[in-house]
Amino acid sequence: MTTYLIQNPFSPNIPQKPTRDGYGSGICKAAKKNPNIVVLCTDLTESTRNLDFKKQFPNQFIQMGVHEQLLAALGAGMALAGKIPFITSYAMFCPGRAWEQVRTNICLNDVNVKIIGSHAGVSVGPDGATHQAIEDIAILRPIPNITIISPCDAIEAEKATIAISKTTGPCYLRLAREKSPVFTTARTPFKIGKAEIFRNGTDVAIIACGPLVHRALQAAEILEKKGISALVLNSHTIKPLDEQTVLSVAKKCGAVVTVEEHQITGGLGGAVAEFLAKTFPVPMEFVGVPNVFGESGEPNELVEKFGMGAQSIAQAAVKALKRNQN
Repeated sequence: MTTYLIQNPFSPNIPQKPTRDGYGSGICKAAKKNPNIVVLCTDLTESTRNLDFKKQFPNQFIQMGVHEQLLAALGAGMALAGKIPFITSYAMFCPGRAWEQVRTNICLNDVNVKIIGSHAGVSVGPDGATHQAIEDIAILRPIPNITIISPCDAIEAEKATIAISKTTGPCYLRLAREKSPVFTTARTPFKIGKAEIFRNGTDVAIIACGPLVHRALQAAEILEKKGISALVLNSHTIKPLDEQTVLSVAKKCGAVVTVEEHQITGGLGGAVAEFLAKTFPVPMEFVGVPNVFGESGEPNELVEKFGMGAQSIAQAAVKALKRNQN
């Protein structure tokens, strides 16, 4: 285990927070240093963790009502006027409902808008399939100019929020509703576009993003008991992909598993596979939602149901490793 994670990331008493909380603290810290930051919200101030920002910076907060397409278009206009808009909603509705405005108004014009998509993945839970954004990375990744980030815990989400406030150009920050383990620290490195090895290994590389990085670490523990050495790479930035590090771990291990709370098509797994197919093809397995819609349920139960739990990740790693040995 790397030295810059907490001492015992598998403790039953590990602190838990949703990644959206990290955005909420990060946006306030960023705005204290940059008065050009504005937040636009679609009638979801508390859910998207903008309440503290609204209280601290009332003149930099705009309540849009339920108008996601206008949210994106107005954000683009404010960016052209020199502001740094953070447009916030549930990921299902922005970028989901507002996709064309994100593509044309924001990305085609390459304006400095930050898209904050909360409640992504099946871990939204009881809200069900209508509110579970599991295609959001796939609909954004082909669009030029955009950066896509899925932080692994609340601390990394805060760092990512501050980092994108200092970065010019369209960015999408993917956040979760449900609490998840906080296992990084203030010392854990974070740089946009730079993946971090959270656990070294030699047999199989598990490349993960979002809160499922913690389950990938749990899977590596399971594999260690079977005599399998698993490397875990936190690929928080999906676009631009850290191709140098992905290539390095693929060459080192010879087998790769990707893990994401997203459809297995078009997300992190697709990005890794497209790159390795051109540079260093290796046996791969993909852990994610298997081309079905989500459903209502408890968050952890849904993660397990759709095959994204630690045991499922470990099983995928064994499959990839066996193919590498054949």
